[in-house]
Amino acid sequence: MNEEYTRLDRMRYTKNTSSSRLAILAIVFDVLFFISLYKSDVGNYYYTILIGASIIYNLVFLLATFLASEGVKGYQRNYTWLLLALACGQIVRIFIYPVQGHAAKVSGAAVIGDGQFIFMIICLAASAVCLVGAALINWRKSKALSDHIASLEAGNA
Repeated sequence: MNEEYTRLDRMRYTKNTSSSRLAILAIVFDVLFFISLYKSDVGNYYYTILIGASIIYNLVFLLATFLASEGVKGYQRNYTWLLLALACGQIVRIFIYPVQGHAAKVSGAAVIGDGQFIFMIICLAASAVCLVGAALINWRKSKALSDHIASLEAGNA
């Protein structure tokens, strides 16, 4: 009991680095996806409004994920929802460029080859898994900390 109390009380003075690091790792996987996608230049396939939207979404994703990684350091529970929404966005992205590009052909060649397709799906899935993990850890830790603080305040009242 004493060790549990000490662990919970220590959370008041330390940062939630596990959630933060998972969010940063999600950014790393997204950057790997970004590099893999945008290094490809197959004819005029990528010269559409969709690539512009993809670039803007990617920038928003990077900024929002970094914001969430800083927010979860302070055990702020609201960032859990942002992390989960970003994870859903990463899963949806799998069905946009990787799947569509893998099925598309330009001059008889696949726009996204098999190896690149698998790599891109792994990057997006790993990014989503990291975000979900960060969200779940943050939820659990922030709830434990808020319950601990409430019990301290109840004891002082």
